[in-house]
Amino acid sequence: MRENLPVCSNCEKGRLHKAIRDVKITRQRLSATVKKVSGRFCDTYDEIEFDETTDSAERCASAGDKLVLNNREIAAAALKLQRKKLNLTQSQASRITGGGQNAFSRYETRAAPPLPAVINLFKLLDKHPDMLKELDIAG
Repeated sequence: MRENLPVCSNCEKGRLHKAIRDVKITRQRLSATVKKVSGRFCDTYDEIEFDETTDSAERCASAGDKLVLNNREIAAAALKLQRKKLNLTQSQASRITGGGQNAFSRYETRAAPPLPAVINLFKLLDKHPDMLKELDIAG
């Protein structure tokens, strides 16, 4: 029976099964469930070919977009907290990361998403504040 099903065009290994399912969307550490997604689902990986006669693709995309914005808010709040714990001005934090004069202001106000390298650096500095003396923040 499996042989009669279409091959997944994404992974080229699995077979596609037509179904309506709840789908978990994950972006970084956050997730949301989109109810009653209609399409053909790969039996090998989490690939979906959405049913174009429904709004399933749009609902999944919208859920993913909301998660991205929520992650951005979490990152912005964490960066601000970490910067303040380190007693750095936004200008000093920008110099550490190689950003422009207003880079940290833009991160903290959610006007621009921080690069993963900036997020990771400040996570490390938060856990190891003694490493701050190794960085050139003179301005």
